Amino acid sequence: MENYFKELDFSRYSSIKIGPKAEVLVINEIGEYKDYQIMGRCNNTLVGPDHPKFAILGEEFDYIKQVGDLLYVGCATTSGKLLTYTRNNDIADLEFLAKLPGNMGGLVKMNAGLKSWEVFNYVHSIKTKDGYIKKEDVEYSYRHTKLEEIVYEVVFNISYGFSKDKLKEFNKMRDNQPHVPSAGSCFINPKDDYAGRLIEAIGLKGFEKGNMSFSKQHANFLVNNGDGTYEDAVYLINLAKSKIKEQFNIDIKEEVIIY
Repeated sequence: MENYFKELDFSRYSSIKIGPKAEVLVINEIGEYKDYQIMGRCNNTLVGPDHPKFAILGEEFDYIKQVGDLLYVGCATTSGKLLTYTRNNDIADLEFLAKLPGNMGGLVKMNAGLKSWEVFNYVHSIKTKDGYIKKEDVEYSYRHTKLEEIVYEVVFNISYGFSKDKLKEFNKMRDNQPHVPSAGSCFINPKDDYAGRLIEAIGLKGFEKGNMSFSKQHANFLVNNGDGTYEDAVYLINLAKSKIKEQFNIDIKEEVIIY
């Protein structure tokens, strides 16, 4: 299948329901795309009016293949589809993908997860335009990788024994999260602390600017209560950063990606 362009309306496509309409390149061929910013399902992303040229992975990279003790997953595959596959095939260790929305490409790029369970714990290798790269040769840490290239495929080590108990536990962890449009966790937890605690301590839990606010339910979620705007979202993010720096001398980093 060839590459093609399609229009995306980020006010509908993104999980926070903010953003303009844009022509996006759909990539179905492995290659060099330096002029484009690759994105996934836009679950941890805030898109403004002056965004770069975007590309997403297309149908050619939506697959799951099991070969021996390795699981090959195209990076356009959703976390939900992979979770269902592991449940149906009694594969262990990826139960934490429950309620962790996104395409596998995005989840790999940010080493997504829940608390200490994260994608790179179970990765064998990844595939870029230059071929396969072993996990040991990738620089990664909590909610972060230094991957600059587009990741087309992720390969997981397989161990068996899907755990329904773990699945329940992970689902429960997500029960305290708001059920309104958001971009997921707004800030990365600093060492030995929690972003939600810091936002609450500076008095911004539930604080509103226009139709945007830090959730009353979970302070580290920036939520869109209606027709929230990019400008109001960025205002709240910057306000929290400055107050946390002033009160705790912590340079807190965004988990949400801003374009």
